[in-house]
Amino acid sequence: MVKDVNILSNILNRGIGADTYNRDDFPADFVFGSGTSAYQVEGAPNEDGRSDSIWDTFAHAGYMRGENGDVACDGYHKYKEDVRLMVETGLEAYRFSISWSRLLPNGRGAVNPKGLQYYNNLINQLISNGIQPHVTLHNYDLPQVLEDEYGGWVSRDIIRDFTYYADVCFREFGDRVLYWTTVNEPNIFALGGYDQGTCPPQRCSPPFCAIKSNRGNSTYEPYLAVHHILLAHSSAARLYRRKYLNKQHGFVGISIFVFGLLPQTNTEKDRAATQRARDFLVGWVMEPLQYGDYPISMKKNAGVRIPAFTTRESEQLKGSFDFIGVIHYTSVNITDNSDVLKNQLRDYAADWAAMICKLSVVQITDFSPYMIQYPITPWIMLEELNKFKLLYGNPPIFIHENGQRTASNSSLQDVSRVKYLHEYIGGVLDGLRDGVNIKGYFVWSFLDLFELLDGYKASFGLYYVDRDDPELKRHPKLSAKWYSRFLKNINSSIVGSVELEKDPSLVSIGHLLE
Repeated sequence: MVKDVNILSNILNRGIGADTYNRDDFPADFVFGSGTSAYQVEGAPNEDGRSDSIWDTFAHAGYMRGENGDVACDGYHKYKEDVRLMVETGLEAYRFSISWSRLLPNGRGAVNPKGLQYYNNLINQLISNGIQPHVTLHNYDLPQVLEDEYGGWVSRDIIRDFTYYADVCFREFGDRVLYWTTVNEPNIFALGGYDQGTCPPQRCSPPFCAIKSNRGNSTYEPYLAVHHILLAHSSAARLYRRKYLNKQHGFVGISIFVFGLLPQTNTEKDRAATQRARDFLVGWVMEPLQYGDYPISMKKNAGVRIPAFTTRESEQLKGSFDFIGVIHYTSVNITDNSDVLKNQLRDYAADWAAMICKLSVVQITDFSPYMIQYPITPWIMLEELNKFKLLYGNPPIFIHENGQRTASNSSLQDVSRVKYLHEYIGGVLDGLRDGVNIKGYFVWSFLDLFELLDGYKASFGLYYVDRDDPELKRHPKLSAKWYSRFLKNINSSIVGSVELEKDPSLVSIGHLLE
């Protein structure tokens, strides 16, 4: 053990976090947690009756540099140990997703008893330890059988099957689960999966593909997929309210990926382009849920390629959420690209008529020429949260994902993550004081996971998972220690000394402190 390490005190008293706060500064019913998702943490892909999802197919096709989630963190077998770590950390809530293909291997029909048992065991383990489960139904992992049968989210058949799946989950777990997220970040799922082809199910068409592909159509399938996601979401929400709400008293929402969006210049063109980008990224999901239709700019630029809602669908969509999950990491700079509208052939990204000209990242060349970390700009997150208050009636919001990216195995003393979390949780507190209706905050992620874009090359975890250890031993990072002290109501900025296991396989962070 390294004794009397004053790292936390040092970094938080060097002007990084000017404000001090503690858990008691937040409302008593505000929840703090952390999260994972099924394919990223569970492993056991072919065990106990589970069938493949589109994420299995994607990873095994070689697009993740030979890496996959076949083992991941072995959460399927190690969930009791992980819940024990959550208790030690002081988590109040845990966000995880259910593997549709583990619960319903055929996508519909008979429930897999072993899959049902696993999720019951996990939920019961959380509840018995006083940890609130927050469940996501779909996180990039549609059963492959439904993709093969009718194209998955590009077919209206998915609405029926997703509603059936949601019904099974509400029925089996809803006596203990109060918070349900239907689909995780449909905006990014559609962009990666149906326009560029960089995410499962890798549908796209030239010249818009970032991969070699001979299936899909980038000009309209992203719109079609989100259209069906929205209809499936509203169908599941309607079912819950009709069949389960009076007995279970739960909440149904959806999560959205939200960049901080900044105009590259203060010109009218760039400001208008930034608003269009916000329409296409956030309004795409929020405006149908709030007002029953897509943003005007989307309908204008996409024309007949974006589907229309019937009057009945529009009415069912309006207000079909109890909360919104916000996924936020960093910001981008936007500049006008209206000339692209002269092109007859356009995809979803071209319809923005805007370009992302700068991703706000900090290059960390010590680890890898491709490794980036996010700058610490909580005020930009706060601006985006205030947009929800101003434009969408100040809905209840959970920050479903927020965290710092580092190279895997860089260090247990993840100073940059502590700085990031300290500032962003402070930003959430500022948001509450501004009147934003924030209900909870979840650090991404609880463990070092199999990441969708990075595999095992990058990590977000509070806990390091030693992949060279046959038991996949978990080690707490400095961030886990900091978060734990905060959750236990120790002042966030003056936290004294921290002990960390000494692990010679991990790189020193002395250069990060200079």
